[in-house]
Amino acid sequence: MADFLTDIETIRERARQEIGKGPVTDAYGADLPRVLTVLNEALATEIVCTLRYKRHYFTASGMYSEPVAAEFLEHAQEEEQHADKLATRIVQLGGEPDFNPDTLTGRSHAQYDASADLVKMIEEDLVAERVAIASYTEIVQWLGDRDPTTRRVFEELLAQEEEHADDLRGLLERLPVERRDA
Repeated sequence: MADFLTDIETIRERARQEIGKGPVTDAYGADLPRVLTVLNEALATEIVCTLRYKRHYFTASGMYSEPVAAEFLEHAQEEEQHADKLATRIVQLGGEPDFNPDTLTGRSHAQYDASADLVKMIEEDLVAERVAIASYTEIVQWLGDRDPTTRRVFEELLAQEEEHADDLRGLLERLPVERRDA
């Protein structure tokens, strides 16, 4: 049998004494209030990204807009799933997910965009994805081994944000040259 740093009887006793803390035990090594703040900032980012993609989906127009709009809708749905994962993790850690619309853009790492031009929409979405990638990479590194579950949530989001960025880059590359310069 493996040796534990803490004997099992002590672990059992702490588990009973601190039952109200749910999954957060003495083994949790991160700064919980800061982790909750970071999670809520990421939640705001995902909500703003969902709204931006939805706007672009509904307002995309022109000869090349159909496949681009379909990509916008797919990304909007995936960003909404990201928001749900983050809100779930916040609650698991004993926090409250902040959905306050009055403060969303101030807490979000990404910006909202109301571009009317299809190329500009794609470019702004790509910038937002790159911001999320950079932010989530830093968060993963910051969390390290102190909160492996939250780190995995961000790793999953990061992988999908990288896919989104690749998709958007591909859309830009497939547009005719004269359209990209518009």
